[in-house]
Amino acid sequence: MWSFVIGTQTESSSTSNSGPFTFIKQALSGEPADYLTGNLNRAVLLLAIPMMLEMALESVFSIVDIFWVGRLGQGPVAAVGLTESLLTLVLAVSTGLSTSITAIIARRIGEGDKERAALDAVQAIAVSLAIALLIAGPMFFFAPQMLKLIGATPQIADLGRNYARITLGTSGIILLLSLNNAIFRGAGDAAFAMRLLATANCINLVLDPLLIFGIGPFPKLGIEGPAVATLIGRGCAVAYQVFRLWRGTDRIRITRDSLHLNVHDLWQYLRLSSAGMLQFLLEQGSWLGIVRIVSLFGAAAVAGYTIAFRIIGFALLPSLGVSNAAATLVGQNIGAQQPDRARSSVWRTGLWNFAFLGSLSLLFILFAPLLVGAFTKDEEARRTAIEGLRFFSYGNFFFSFGIVFLQAFNGAGDTLTPTYINLLGFWVLEIPIAYFLSRHTRLKIEGVFLAILGAQLLAVLVSATFFLRGRWLRLKTLED
Repeated sequence: MWSFVIGTQTESSSTSNSGPFTFIKQALSGEPADYLTGNLNRAVLLLAIPMMLEMALESVFSIVDIFWVGRLGQGPVAAVGLTESLLTLVLAVSTGLSTSITAIIARRIGEGDKERAALDAVQAIAVSLAIALLIAGPMFFFAPQMLKLIGATPQIADLGRNYARITLGTSGIILLLSLNNAIFRGAGDAAFAMRLLATANCINLVLDPLLIFGIGPFPKLGIEGPAVATLIGRGCAVAYQVFRLWRGTDRIRITRDSLHLNVHDLWQYLRLSSAGMLQFLLEQGSWLGIVRIVSLFGAAAVAGYTIAFRIIGFALLPSLGVSNAAATLVGQNIGAQQPDRARSSVWRTGLWNFAFLGSLSLLFILFAPLLVGAFTKDEEARRTAIEGLRFFSYGNFFFSFGIVFLQAFNGAGDTLTPTYINLLGFWVLEIPIAYFLSRHTRLKIEGVFLAILGAQLLAVLVSATFFLRGRWLRLKTLED
């Protein structure tokens, strides 16, 4: 049965008879694979398994930080939660840059042009470095003011001042980590990106309690501890990424010939990535707006919302990993002039994502009190977290297909369609409805969660409509 699901008709019996553990080992090993031929289930899973684990590991940074900071009290949790909300703006920029370079690299690999892929990677890294310099400085100096702007009380803003400065002021590391991993994913080397993030997480996991509580020879940094631990983990990962890109892999290698900037290519990448950045700024900025509305109900509400959002991240980020597989498959197959396979890969990825995210969402709905109880004992924060976790889980049934459609557009180089969808769903509808329901009806904070649920439903309906129209498949080149 397993060989029928993941095997291909042309594979040898030794391969088709391999079990699930052998297949998972292959997916995680990073062995070269052809995503342009053979069984689509196999192609999706070879990419999706390491991408899921990579994104799950990304969520571990936040979960581990919240777990240990929760031992310091409700105030520190709220400060970390508000800082993480500001960080979503940086993540939006990094995701926009990363999504665009994934599409470009995947297209070049599909065309069989590895030299052009390396040159495009250099242009993307140069743009990322410039943007990092532009945003990191202001965020470092104005971090306390930014916390107050999104609803932090003077006490919480003062408490989270240094944590925010370290986290936001070193956001350039996040940009580079995300971008470099996107280069490897676009080339089809998702397993390397996953293993690298696993190493960074291990460093963070070990250093977090040591730096927070001052265990052994380590200084007692309190709330600043997780910021320093995360910085060290991510910094080590970026250093190795640069080494690996220079050393090269079977799929991509940056050489001395690649190390020059091309004005035309820089402009094309900026054009494509600017729409991608706006797309994710609209999405992540909407979460910032939601946090601002939640903050009107007090620190306990913010803490509860933060806990629910961090728990759901265990499902959402791996789900994004699955959808990233669609972007790579679409890009490579369009580059290879195989539009039908590109379209089929999206439907297949959506089904796998629905199975994964739907299953986890059911567990979250059933066991919400148990999961939330591991993070807080405060009754008010606990009630908000349980309610939020369940509403987020309901929305995930729609999100599972919606995000795959959006990533299919991105993988084809159509970054404008997802931008329009996010503008409509999040800013025209979600935030105004969330504010109205929470402030002018008896629903209170439940109105915020209902608005989020409605936006998820709208997003999948609109994105499915654009997907079926098929304009994204008619983009012949990245320059169109």
